[in-house]
Order: sequence, then C-alpha cells, then structure tokens
Amino acid sequence: MVFKYTYPGLMLILPVLLALSLNSFAEIPSPGTLCAPAGSETNRRRPGVPMDEYKLPPCPEPGPGIAPFVDAIDLGPPVPDRWRIVEAVGIQQNLWDPYNGHNFLKGDLPIWSKDWFYSLIAISDTIIEPRRFPIPVGNATTSRPGSLDTIGRGETIIFAQSLILENVFYKGNTVFKPPDWEFRFTPVFNINEVHADEKGILNVDPTRGGSSGRKRRDTFMGVQALFVDKHLRNVSEQYDFDSLRVGIQPFSSDFRGFLFQDNQPGIRLFGTRRNNLFQYNLAWFRRLEKDTNSGLNDVTQSIRPDDVFVANLYWQDFPRLGFTSQVSVLHNRNREHGDVEYDKNGFIQRPSSLFEERFARDYDVTYFGYSGDGHFNRLNLSTSLYFATGEQESTRYRGVDENIKAWFAAAEFSADFDWFRPRLSILWASGDDDPFDRDANGFDAVFENPQFAGADTSFWIRQNVPLIGGGGVALSGRNGILPSLRPSKEQGQSNFINPGIRLLGVGADADLTPQLRLSVNINHLVFDHTESLERFRQQGSIDNQLGQDVSLSLTWRPYMSQNIVVRLSAAALHPGEGFDDLFGNEAATPYSVLLNMVLMY
Repeated sequence: MVFKYTYPGLMLILPVLLALSLNSFAEIPSPGTLCAPAGSETNRRRPGVPMDEYKLPPCPEPGPGIAPFVDAIDLGPPVPDRWRIVEAVGIQQNLWDPYNGHNFLKGDLPIWSKDWFYSLIAISDTIIEPRRFPIPVGNATTSRPGSLDTIGRGETIIFAQSLILENVFYKGNTVFKPPDWEFRFTPVFNINEVHADEKGILNVDPTRGGSSGRKRRDTFMGVQALFVDKHLRNVSEQYDFDSLRVGIQPFSSDFRGFLFQDNQPGIRLFGTRRNNLFQYNLAWFRRLEKDTNSGLNDVTQSIRPDDVFVANLYWQDFPRLGFTSQVSVLHNRNREHGDVEYDKNGFIQRPSSLFEERFARDYDVTYFGYSGDGHFNRLNLSTSLYFATGEQESTRYRGVDENIKAWFAAAEFSADFDWFRPRLSILWASGDDDPFDRDANGFDAVFENPQFAGADTSFWIRQNVPLIGGGGVALSGRNGILPSLRPSKEQGQSNFINPGIRLLGVGADADLTPQLRLSVNINHLVFDHTESLERFRQQGSIDNQLGQDVSLSLTWRPYMSQNIVVRLSAAALHPGEGFDDLFGNEAATPYSVLLNMVLMY
C-alpha cells in the first residue's frame, strides 16, 4: 500500500507538527542536560568548568513527561563497597546456592581486607567403564589353563571416583583486569577399582589383589595445581598486561591438546597486547612423576629430568575476523639416560622393553607448530600442524645418535545448521619406515590429550591397547591418538620409532533438547608405516588397515550448565586386517562403555 498525499494538505499539517515539537523541546530537557535542583544550596557545575564561569540552570518542576530530580542522598546511606550493594537491596547470603544469593565462597565479596577474595570449586567426577580389548596371557598366569596362551579374555571394568577441590585466593578488582595476586591449590582425591578376567594384568605378581589376582583397589591424593600468580603491570588503557605464574599449573600448547596438555610445575610469563588482540606465553616446565593407577601428579617422588620449554603467540582475527591463529615453538629436553623406573604395579616404565631394554634414552626434540581455531563464514575450522626435529640416543647402538624428523597434521571442519553440527576430521602422524636406519621419523607428543574425532568417547583414543609380544608396551596410550609404543604416556619416554597413523572421520553433534546432546563418530584408522611393528613383533607382513572406530554418546545437562553433567557413551572397533595380523582374527570385537557423572559446586 502506498501512502498518497497532496501538496496543500502537507502545508496544513507541517505547522501543527512544528508547534508540537517546539512545545515538547521547551518542556522536556534533552538527555544528558545538567541542572540544579530547586532549593539546592550549592550550585552544580559542568565537569571541567570552574564554578565562577558556569552555573547550572534550575531543574524544571515535575510534570507530564518530566521525571522528578533524585539526588544521590535520596538513595539511602552509602555502602562500604560495591560488593555489598546487593545486600542493600535485600539479597542475603546463601552458601549452598551459587546462583541465588550472596556467597563469599564464590568471590561475591571480600573475605579479608577490602580486596582479597576466596573462590571454591568442588567437583565430584564418577566413572564406570566396562571395556574389552586383546590382552596377553601366559600358561602361568591365565585363569583358564589349557586355553590359548597368547590372547586372553580381555573384559575389564573400571570404577573411579575423584573429588576435586579448587581453592583460589586472590587480590584485586577483577571486573576489567586480572587479579593483582592469585594463589591456587587444587588437590584431587581418587579411589579406583579394576576387575579383570585374567591374572597378571593388574599387577606383575599374579598372586596380588583380590579374587586370585584379578581385582585391584587403590587410593591416591594428587596435586594438580599449586601456584602463585603475580600481576606485574598493565601496559595499556585496555588493561593489557604482563603476569608471572610459578608452580604446578595447567597448560595446553594448542587448541586441541595434540602436543602438550598437562599440569606440571613451571615458570610461565604471559600477557596480552593491542586490546587482547595478541596473547603470548613464555614457559619452562619440569615434569613430575604420575601415579600409575590414577594418572595424578605424585609430588612425593623425585622430579624427572625432563624439561619442556614453550614460546607461543596467539593472534585473534587473523587472517580474518572470527579466526584465531597461533604459532609456537616447543623444546623437550630429556636427560633420563640410565634411569630405571618401575610403576607401582611392578611393570617397567623406563627403559622401554622394546629392543634390548638396556637403558633409558636422552633426547632433544624441537617442535615448530601452527594452530588455528575459529570460523570462515559458516564453516568452522580447527587445525594444527607440527614439525619435530632433533636427536635421540639409539636404543640399539651404544654411543650412536638418531636423527628425529617427523610430521603431524590435523584438521576438523564443521558447520552449524540450527541444532545440528556435522563434522569432518582428518589427521596424519608420520611413521618410521625403518627402525634400523638411524633416522626416527615417527611422530610422538610430549603429553597428549586430544579433544578430536570423538575424544574419549572413541575406543581408539580412550583405551590403551597392549602390543602383545612387543615387549610390554602399549600399541596406543590411554586418552591418546598416537600409536607411540610407550609403556605409558604418564611415566614412559617419547618414542619416535613408531608406525604413525592416519585418521579420516565423520561425525555429528545434535542438540535434541537444550539439555540433551547426541554425538556420533565414525573414524577410519590406518597405520602410516608398519615396518616398526613387524620388527618389534618379529613378524612377517602386517597390513596397515587398523579398522573402523564407531562411537555414540549422550550428554545430559539438566540445568543447562556445567553443575550437573551426565554422559553415557559406547564405542567399538571393527578390526581391519592389520589389527587381525596383530591379535588374530578370532579375537572378540573390542568395545568400550563409559558412564561419567560430574557434579560441580
């Protein structure tokens, strides 16, 4: 519909509109106009102008369309500080409910002096995990005499309960800038129990443990954070800063935890520039021993001579808006030559049982990396690329060094369609094609924890599959994607003579309701090179087809927050010819079920 008018009609309406407008401007002061209230003894002035040069006009009397003037004194008596304003309006303290009340345990108000705060986060993490994968047995340890003496019944079930108490004591106004001081202490109390169908799996002594050596129960208290953080200075009006953190602290070298994601003691200088456009880290960590059964930091043991030096830079909105790029250099210096380390279950960790098991190695390896995370229009992209170079002592030739040259690349593409997000995952870690050529071309990480291709809902990533007949090492580590052939990633050394891996995966996340998410992943796994497996197993040709990993998970958050999270997942590995070559084609299908409940205060 088109509004039509005539020129004479418009001339009659304009004077009326103009009169109404002038009358409105005369009665209602424009926004931001300063005035002095009636009866005020002291005239107010415009900020920045001396009193004798400018005096405010009196405020108009209240009337239609004019709000009455309210002076600050009419708001009631002043409060001691801004944190008690909510108390002045009637909100009371509530220690049990962090969302509906004033809580000094959550940093809502100072607990000491005027600007020292305390924050407590308590987390209960419960895991129930039935699983099955090929495990080795022998005539002396099998629970079924007369059965196959190579591959046993691989059913095990894990129960683990952890209580995490994160205590933070900090000083400063943290609304717009980091705290001036921060002290953090995070102990973790863990109890775990494992049941297995075979003997000699949970402890090197098959007579130890309940149910004739087929049950193990353990408790442990680890320290996952213990540091002090000092805000050194602000470097801009936007509170760009430099800070120094010393002690056991969390650190991740990239967005998805491919190279180094751990809680280790170190010194870290970090900060921001250009209104948080750039973030940087300069850090040195020296690694702690881990508890064997819980994976937590063991501060009662001697610290390892294993140093990690890191320098990285994040550049937000580069190369375009919505995408963050990161460049990093990480150097791992290991000096554990001659060390002998057994875990608490009696299995050897250093040196590795591969080859002659003569001595632990020294090695120096430098990783050059690029990572990116963000989106290009509707396409989400997360990617990492690493090149590893350095030298390591040979485990076969005394006094000989091997050259390390290895590659890693991974990318995950996804797109959001309302409640549905499909994903495509691609990964390649180079493998070594000749264990005896004095070149180590298999990529290995310092301490990986990949959030990729299904993460710990995936069977391959979640479970540690033993390399039966390969010297007591694992084909893949728990919560790892690399077939690095270590005894464990917690206590073993990096191993750059490994088969490498290629992964091609598809998956999707579907938010069925605001509280319920369904995730599905299908990953095709292929060894990059199998020559190292053939040498270690002293076996003929091994196919490179590892198999297809299929996983499904449901995540339920009843309050649409992280306070209660329940996750149920199931995964199975459909073996390929390479898996059958290693474990036999009569082995039952490997599977993993995970029930995880997290309660957070």
